[in-house]
Amino acid sequence: MQRGSNLPAVGVYNQALVFDLIRRSEEGLSRSELAERTGLSTQTLSNVTRRLANEGLIEETGKVISGPGKPRTLLALRSDSRYAVGVHLDPAVDTIVVVDAAGAVVARTEQTPGGADASPDELVGRLGDSVRSLIGEARLPAERVLGIGVAAPGPFDRDAGRLLNPPLLPAWHNVPVRTELERVSGLPTLLEKDVVATVVGEQWFDAGQELADAMFLYYGAGLGLGLSVSGAPVHGRTGNAGNIAHIVVDTEGPICTCGSRGCIGVIMEPRMLLAQAGHAAPPSGTGDARMQLERLSSLAAAGDEGVLAALDSAGRHLATAIVEVNNLLDLGIVVLGGPAWSRLGERLLPVLDHWVHTTAVSTSTEPVHLRPSQIGADSAAVGAACLVLDDALTARASRLMISR
Repeated sequence: MQRGSNLPAVGVYNQALVFDLIRRSEEGLSRSELAERTGLSTQTLSNVTRRLANEGLIEETGKVISGPGKPRTLLALRSDSRYAVGVHLDPAVDTIVVVDAAGAVVARTEQTPGGADASPDELVGRLGDSVRSLIGEARLPAERVLGIGVAAPGPFDRDAGRLLNPPLLPAWHNVPVRTELERVSGLPTLLEKDVVATVVGEQWFDAGQELADAMFLYYGAGLGLGLSVSGAPVHGRTGNAGNIAHIVVDTEGPICTCGSRGCIGVIMEPRMLLAQAGHAAPPSGTGDARMQLERLSSLAAAGDEGVLAALDSAGRHLATAIVEVNNLLDLGIVVLGGPAWSRLGERLLPVLDHWVHTTAVSTSTEPVHLRPSQIGADSAAVGAACLVLDDALTARASRLMISR
């Protein structure tokens, strides 16, 4: 349902817009530059920048002389003005970070995921303890910590803030993560699908706003796809968009848990790549997903011919999946990241780049650009923290609508 707007909503949007422009500028912007870019009047811009300065979000950083007239006063982000916590729930390892307003990680920790027999209270309690410890160790002013963002595999109930039955996280089935973590931490909490968090994180660092229309391939314990269209992350009707693991790319491939053969998700699993290369996967148990990835990447680094051949084959199949998605959405930029990508991307990237541009099924009229994540292995955790920053500070059209 569409909503109307009013003057307070326009004021909130204008303030977020000006802040967004300032924080994306490495050297800072003058008021005249901001007026030129936003179209706001001098008086409105003066009021907006004064409010941002009073809230401690920006500061004057110096003067620049450029031509005749008075020197320009530059306004820049105060990176220590706000902080946010990001949590990534993953089958291999839970990662927790604290980022500042620029998105830079100021504190980080990780912990072994809770076992399948752990109670929801135990799981959430451990997370809450880790969050409090990390904030305390970083000596952050409590009033500057905006909240917690949690990134997790789907499916989840977005309205209820509850994980439903993520296949790779059995201990978290039907856990109301958002409300319970708010209860134990005392901080506002957001729950989002991991691939959507990755989209928001990459866009937070996108100074040139080149990622308005892009896809974000997340390769970790599982495979997922985040999407950005016209500058906004795609959530889908229920918030569970981005499931590409069951795109069939090889009808003679391995059997997937869904019953089909050759789903791209099962083809890219480290355990499956090890088996294809003739190596037994590490024994099952706590941390087995992480052990499988570590063994696979070690063998690849050592030049194991079987592993390298398996990765080349998987890369060709992954290129097919990427091309099929791009044929549908016509996005043009593919950002690649996640824990598995950070270990295997050096081998996979040239394979992908070759097959994405030579496969006959591509209908793109322009080259598809592949690029590694700016964030790296912690893209989901940092993205989760950026969800909080984005929710509080980013200029989106939804800010113009009167809240319910």
